[in-house]
Amino acid sequence: MIPLKSAIEVEKMRDACRVAAEVLAELKPHVQAGVTTFEIDQIAKVLLMEKGATSACYQYAVGSRRFPSYICISVNDEVVHGIGRVDRIIQEGDIVVLDVVVSYRGYIGDNAYTVSVGKVSPEKEELLKVTEESLYKGIKFARVGFRVGDISHAIQKYVESHRFSIVRDFVGHGVGVSMHEEPQIPNYGRKNTGPRLKAGMTLAIEPMVNVGRSEVIVLDDGWTVVTRDRKASAHFEHTVLVTDEEPEILTIAGTSSELSR
Repeated sequence: MIPLKSAIEVEKMRDACRVAAEVLAELKPHVQAGVTTFEIDQIAKVLLMEKGATSACYQYAVGSRRFPSYICISVNDEVVHGIGRVDRIIQEGDIVVLDVVVSYRGYIGDNAYTVSVGKVSPEKEELLKVTEESLYKGIKFARVGFRVGDISHAIQKYVESHRFSIVRDFVGHGVGVSMHEEPQIPNYGRKNTGPRLKAGMTLAIEPMVNVGRSEVIVLDDGWTVVTRDRKASAHFEHTVLVTDEEPEILTIAGTSSELSR
């Protein structure tokens, strides 16, 4: 069953997503050459505390493993679930994914953004542009009457038209009182397939796009996912509310202007 949020629950989702967006926005300026990913993670910890929120990532359990960071910080060929490390120093020309998932008053806000550090290569610059644009291509189909596959197809079509590849091992998802709810939202697929979208669904749409091949592997830390060919990857994400009218992006202000992209 795909949860449908009541009016009261939607307001709680708006609050949680606002906090997630604020934390992400306030973190971005700290992503600079010479800073460690551990330092970024500790800044996120403080920001969350100041806003009365907690990290939905910290100590998240998969089997006997628990995630050790407050946010996911993935650099260059790291796709998702990168861990803040004291020995991981950000360099000029890097691209750095900040994936911020907060728990606030019982609800989850989930968003991600890939930051470029100084002057990046034209290839990375194009990767970031296409990945972010593909997110909005998908969001346009988060409307009553469409299906999950319509979101998936829009993202895949746009990404592959620019000769990049879609990560297939990790997907978007519903979000609400828990970080992962139904439905799963792949970033690839066919039109008119999958569950039909209804008002009150809250969806984390998150294309993960590689310069090279789509295949990924998990490092020995049990969490960090990297591209198998070790080429760069980018990741952008918003939490979106399906309504009877336009999709509402909960993790950003100015929804209508964003959807015009």
